[in-house]
Amino acid sequence: MLLVTGGAGFIGSNVVAALNEAGRSDVVVCDLLGNDGKWRNLAKRQLVDIVPPSELLDWLKGRKLDALIHLGAISATTATDGDLVFETNFRMSMRLLDWCTAGAVPFIYASSAATYGDGEAGFGDDASLPALKKLRPMNLYGWSKHLFDLAVAERVARGDKLPPQWAGLKFFNVFGPNEYHKGAMMSVLARRFDDVKAGRVVQLFKSHREGIADGDQRRDFIYVDDVVRVIMWLLATPSVSGLFNVGTGKARSFRDLMLAAYAALGARPNIEYVDMPEQIRGSYQYFTQSEVDRLHRAGYNGGFTTLEDAVKAYVGDYLDRPDRFR
Repeated sequence: MLLVTGGAGFIGSNVVAALNEAGRSDVVVCDLLGNDGKWRNLAKRQLVDIVPPSELLDWLKGRKLDALIHLGAISATTATDGDLVFETNFRMSMRLLDWCTAGAVPFIYASSAATYGDGEAGFGDDASLPALKKLRPMNLYGWSKHLFDLAVAERVARGDKLPPQWAGLKFFNVFGPNEYHKGAMMSVLARRFDDVKAGRVVQLFKSHREGIADGDQRRDFIYVDDVVRVIMWLLATPSVSGLFNVGTGKARSFRDLMLAAYAALGARPNIEYVDMPEQIRGSYQYFTQSEVDRLHRAGYNGGFTTLEDAVKAYVGDYLDRPDRFR
């Protein structure tokens, strides 16, 4: 069997879909479905079981897995409950790492581009302890992910035993189907698509930094299909371990993202720029761009979808259809 933690979430449900499409029906999801319709992310899938996180460690006792894909986390960059985030994102990850190490089970886990903070130390995915210790995440979520990266890196540096394959993936700005339960953490495209379609004005943030135009704050936007392709490649390539950025390597603006949505619909752009809330101005990232050389050197050659093509696919295949789910 394969276990996907966070398998009812955004990236996780897309991984489950890809596994099913590859002929794997022996998939177990660890997640909470809750009351926000997250079950719809799995409505088209075949599963063995859905295990609540509180029962996972007991469920794992005596079991053998082909691989554990650990995507479950409190992923909101606005999270403030430090104890809950630490327990969920760090301590549970450590327990799963130990379980995979003891049982010789491949372990693929989600890190985050949030570990890079404001980008002052760059966006290179150097997994050495000295390089990682230079990073300063700007929020609780990023710190919790960074702490786990450090723990893994320390084990590597000491030569400690690890799973036969381990891979940490620093996801950049992922967007695509099945993100609809994420509320304020959805991509701007998903949040604003109905406004775009209806011809209503779409608001983007003004710039409060000299030399950067309104709406020209840039992110490394990556379509979820590309993220899933990397994970599937790792499952098929057990000789590869390490910490890798997962982004396109090209920063694009929020304006570009929304203009691509208008173009996909053949609609006239209707964008206005509003002041950024005072409470986030000091911690707002104006630029993220992954360095993907290490992933390429490891042998990955799956390529990445351009922003325009990704938006066109997302709009045409999902957002502009009655059924938006994969």
